[in-house]
Amino acid sequence: MEKKSLVYEGKAKKIWSTEDEGLYISEFKDDLTAFNGEKKSSEAGKGALNNKISTELFKYLNEKGIPTHFVEMLDDNHMLHKKADVILIEVIVRNIATGSLSRNLGIEDGKVLPFTLVEFDYKNDELGDPKLNDQHCLILELVKDEAELDYIRYMARKINELLKAFYAQRGLTLVDFKLEFGRDINDNIILIDELSPDNFRLWDSESGESMDKDRFRKGLGGLKVAYEEVLNRILGK
Repeated sequence: MEKKSLVYEGKAKKIWSTEDEGLYISEFKDDLTAFNGEKKSSEAGKGALNNKISTELFKYLNEKGIPTHFVEMLDDNHMLHKKADVILIEVIVRNIATGSLSRNLGIEDGKVLPFTLVEFDYKNDELGDPKLNDQHCLILELVKDEAELDYIRYMARKINELLKAFYAQRGLTLVDFKLEFGRDINDNIILIDELSPDNFRLWDSESGESMDKDRFRKGLGGLKVAYEEVLNRILGK
């Protein structure tokens, strides 16, 4: 399977068409961005690590019955996946208060939430990815009806429970993360995008050390080393 034309380029990936109209190729980039693109950098090898981590997590979720766009990893930086129309809702799943949740609502940083919080952001860079409620999603026609929103919430919580247990077995705490969903050629809602430390907050369960993109956001350094450690733990090394 080979890349044909560039369909889309985002902050972390390029999406290419293939000779099969139902399949795309994602090319994982080494670029790093934070704060809606205000902070930018690059880390050699970061894209390959995200591809490998995403591959392992998509395979795990597929085995657990979660419908995803994943087909196979082609090489270090390229993933083959199903074509999907992106639902312009970023689904934020939170288990522990930190980041914007603590800043905006004054919840103590590091507080374990009494239940898993699922939030929606509008996937719109020009508007700064604002928060959405259910009515906003319906007014903007991002979904067909409330049943689809309920399904997306259900899937987000199910994925969270699977990945929380998966990471806990590897000495990592799943703090919060972002998911994206899309519609496949049969109009089914499936999990898309990537599952990497770029989109996940992961803390070492013993030390509390950040093992994710917060190392870039906060200028801590050691991002690639942290991502390599996450991959090694996923692979059982």
